[in-house]
Amino acid sequence: MKWKGVIFDLDGTLLDTLEDLAVAANATLEYFGFPGHPVDAYRYFVGEGLKNLMQRIVPAASSTDEELAAYMKKFAELYSRNWNEHTEPYKGITEMISSFSDAGFQLAVLSNKPHDFTRICVESFFPGNPFVFVYGQREGVAKKPDPAGALEIADKMGLTPKEILYVGDTATDMQTGNRAGMKTIGVLWGFRDQLELEENKAWKIAGTPMEVVSYAIESR
Repeated sequence: MKWKGVIFDLDGTLLDTLEDLAVAANATLEYFGFPGHPVDAYRYFVGEGLKNLMQRIVPAASSTDEELAAYMKKFAELYSRNWNEHTEPYKGITEMISSFSDAGFQLAVLSNKPHDFTRICVESFFPGNPFVFVYGQREGVAKKPDPAGALEIADKMGLTPKEILYVGDTATDMQTGNRAGMKTIGVLWGFRDQLELEENKAWKIAGTPMEVVSYAIESR
């Protein structure tokens, strides 16, 4: 197969955002009088959208739709202040992106992070924006693991799903790519472990960013 496109998850795949997400989430909890959580616990709290994050970190008795909307609003306010204090690309990511660009691949980002934050993160950490499409969670588009966003990107790239690799660090990412009919590559430097990726049918497992490039080019 001659791969022509790659779709990347953002948090835990391209960027190490864990600490900034945890700080904003714990500050949100503190604001509403709830106890916080260890930073490492957020590896399993994040990844399925902001509403799900709030549902996971607040006490179950305090999660009506109205309350969740208030938590989400406060989180967005707090995260907008600190989103780039500790966040940075994982080691080797910049080189990986350059290698794909030089090889003529179309690149895109698909995240469950709110769309505006996704866009800001990409614009800040990847100057010149090597991605042809950057999508976060948007109104009216089902979030991952629904394949709608991935299929929309494929259509806009003018490629079939079979010509695209989907790269991510969680079960949600593997499910998204597989449901879209794309080959999936799970990465080990992110938020989850190898077993989760294997159980969710990752086509390949990569220990370093350049391994992702190798899988893509060697399999052409």
